[in-house]
Amino acid sequence: MSYIVEKRQIEIKDSCDVLVAGGGIAGIAAALSAARNGAKVILLEREFMLGGLGTAGLVTIYLPLCDGRGTQLSYGIAEELLKLSISMGAEANSYPKAWIENGTLEEKKKRRYEARYNPQLFAILAEQLLIREGVTVLYGTQVASVTKENDRISNVIVENKSGRYAVSVRSVVDCTGDADICKFADEDCETFKQGNILAAWYYFLNGNDCGLKMLGASDIPDDEKTGDEPQPLVNRRFTGLDGKEISDMVVLSHKQILSDVKEMRKENEKHIPVTIPTIPQIRMTRRIKGVYTMTTEDDGRDFDDSVGMFGNWKKIGPVYQLPFSSLYGSRVKNLITAGRCISANDAMWDVTRVIPVCAVSGEAAGTAASMTDDFKSLDITELQNKLIENGVKIRL
Repeated sequence: MSYIVEKRQIEIKDSCDVLVAGGGIAGIAAALSAARNGAKVILLEREFMLGGLGTAGLVTIYLPLCDGRGTQLSYGIAEELLKLSISMGAEANSYPKAWIENGTLEEKKKRRYEARYNPQLFAILAEQLLIREGVTVLYGTQVASVTKENDRISNVIVENKSGRYAVSVRSVVDCTGDADICKFADEDCETFKQGNILAAWYYFLNGNDCGLKMLGASDIPDDEKTGDEPQPLVNRRFTGLDGKEISDMVVLSHKQILSDVKEMRKENEKHIPVTIPTIPQIRMTRRIKGVYTMTTEDDGRDFDDSVGMFGNWKKIGPVYQLPFSSLYGSRVKNLITAGRCISANDAMWDVTRVIPVCAVSGEAAGTAASMTDDFKSLDITELQNKLIENGVKIRL
């Protein structure tokens, strides 16, 4: 194997109180909460639209904010973003009327507090919201590395059309979905060893009707399988952490979409794709190994450091509190995670990777990042009080 050695000076072009890496739902919530708490916030997004898998990836289902038994669990920015996603009425058939219009408990039991939404509208509305709150959004920008002083990140090195430069930071929120900042900063991480199966969702038009075709899906952890699961689209799994592999995955996804369109057109020649995913539909890749790692056994457990609540999108009943200690690790004092990067074992990872938990963890992480550059030493009561003031419910 051959190597080259780079020697370069990197200009520090900018600085901020809170740098949020990744503009998915977790990143939106983190940037929004940090800015509302007075921090100077820079949000980095590799693509050219906000929302991550929830928009560019076409996984356009805002999963439940409730327990399935009529009790709402997730509040604050999690609920704010759900309402924003459907605010223009583009998905009228999925409007959760009982929840938004103060319906009865029986009505809420019949339908969970969830919604479908238009990805393009949601991305633009979220962008406008962040800009109004003073967040600087940098599109087409990817983190290349970090510099550290002792046990803190001092600069985040980015690359975009302007080249390679550094941003001086006080605190960093890793919302990359792949714990990229954690890896660059040598924080302890775990990978999803089972790997992801292929998905190829796309929007189609077949005359007057527009719909979402969900080819393939996310896999479930091996220890939860019953043997009745549908066969994957291809006999291959993807870590989501290798450039060539991800490219192969996207090509295979496109092939599946084209094949499906051809089949559908045999029945209806008006069936055409109108939107395909512009990012790979990968769910679980790498996460932080936090001070505390959540499991499904935490259902009903009361955490002293709870910073929000969420349910289980796959089943009715479970109520989980989100422990703050599952958002940060032991090695880097000013680094915290949100979204798919938080600390949860494989079974729980499949529960926490979805939109409501991304928003709940994002609001907690962003609020904390606006308050400190040492998450382990943060006064948890002060953080909880601030979250409660902002409409978050931390326990029933």
